[in-house]
Amino acid sequence: MRIRRRRRVAGAVMVAAAVILPLSVSAPAEAGSLDDVFAKVLVAKVKGENVKKHLDALQAIATANGGNRAAGTPGYNASRDYVAKKLRAAGYKVTLDPINFVESWSENTPPVLAQTSPTPKTYTPGTDFVTFEPSPAGDVTAQVQGVDLVLPPTPTPTSTSGCETSDFNGFVAGRIALIQRGTCPFATKVLNAGRAGASGIIIFNEGQPGRTDPFPLNIGEWRAGIPMVFSSFAVGNELATAPGATVRLKVDSNLVLGTNHNVIAESRHGNPGNVVMIGAHLDSVPEGPGINDNGSGTAAILETALQMRHFPVKNKMRFAFWAAEEIGLLGSDQYVAKLSQAEQDKIRLYLNFDMVASPNYAYKLYDGDDSDATGAPAGPPGSAQIEKQLERFFDRRNLGHVGTDFDGRSDYGPFIAVGIPSGGIFTGAEGLKTPAEAALFGGTAGVAYDVCYHLACDTITNVNLTALDVNSDAIADSAARYAFNTRDIPVNALAPSARVAPKATVGSGAR
Repeated sequence: MRIRRRRRVAGAVMVAAAVILPLSVSAPAEAGSLDDVFAKVLVAKVKGENVKKHLDALQAIATANGGNRAAGTPGYNASRDYVAKKLRAAGYKVTLDPINFVESWSENTPPVLAQTSPTPKTYTPGTDFVTFEPSPAGDVTAQVQGVDLVLPPTPTPTSTSGCETSDFNGFVAGRIALIQRGTCPFATKVLNAGRAGASGIIIFNEGQPGRTDPFPLNIGEWRAGIPMVFSSFAVGNELATAPGATVRLKVDSNLVLGTNHNVIAESRHGNPGNVVMIGAHLDSVPEGPGINDNGSGTAAILETALQMRHFPVKNKMRFAFWAAEEIGLLGSDQYVAKLSQAEQDKIRLYLNFDMVASPNYAYKLYDGDDSDATGAPAGPPGSAQIEKQLERFFDRRNLGHVGTDFDGRSDYGPFIAVGIPSGGIFTGAEGLKTPAEAALFGGTAGVAYDVCYHLACDTITNVNLTALDVNSDAIADSAARYAFNTRDIPVNALAPSARVAPKATVGSGAR
């Protein structure tokens, strides 16, 4: 493990505050300013060896609880309690924020989808349509209404049907939403339809070769509270082109929900109207202990919080340890959904740290300005500034870095969806390291960044300690700077009508 030697700085925080705070509250972010001084202090205090101790504790918890820390298991509860105890002892205001997840789901009888008018017709379960797991039970007969459909379909997937709340402008509450598969996750479409007042949901395949038939799929989403099915393109096209088509949609299912908790820790000091939020998901997959994914992010932000507990912060610091990320970003999604508009607007920025110690790592910074021009567009205004702030840290150490897309696979998704500037660090998952990255960071080209991603071998031996140490310092650096200075981050100005449901990705990403 590469641990840089640092000056002992216990007590230096309060001394620096006493000398500098009266003089520098309004100082710009430059060498010698308040945020610069405290960043140097915090980076010196957040030591890789102490971050590693938290990983050892999470490994011990997994080992004692069936080999994992997944949502709904004793391993997750023990992880939650470990983090909460540490933060309470450090003086934070700690809240265990309840969230729901699907504990079990089953169907009692086959689903029903039948056109009752203008041309009565019954469709065949398993061939023409399937139930979306975990659809709630329901039996509804209503007119269908198409939502931003692209018919005939384009040669390649392009449909954004149901991806934005504005797609449902003019939707008549109580109708069954007819939505086309496309470029955003099914879960996004379901959430938007539920919020628009749909009584049921039919999503049909988009229509290109290979995208015509239905197939069984667990989308991890049930909160619309209405029955939902996935049909063939032929069924969807038929219903879309039948004037005033009315259908009966029935799902006979058993849906049992469980409860987990996010751990939310707030500083006692700082402006409550200007919140800096830092998050990492706490759960693992059932297949393993999840020490890189995402014990690494958890441990790094936990140690950062512990070491900045005495900082006389100017902005309210809020550290979040998310539940049930691995089954659809449920912890962060439900947290953001529960916030009022006023509470959302108090969050000046969100930093996300998911997998920061991959064994075949690359230093990947979320592409806030879309300068890479790939995948998702730029993040909300302010995201570019966050990316630049992280870049400056790596540049000061002469360390390479590359961009990574906001692809919706981690807990920044719900924050971006409501216009909150976001950013963070990621060291790679199941993707293969490129030759250019191997030249820049070392490691092996053509091999996954984390060969143990979502596997039982994601243990304490699966983390790269150099990456863990460097990224922990980067997290500390940004946390300290934003604790005192958010001047470069614009206030969330996204109009409510433009907000979209979080583009959660379940498993490998269902679209």
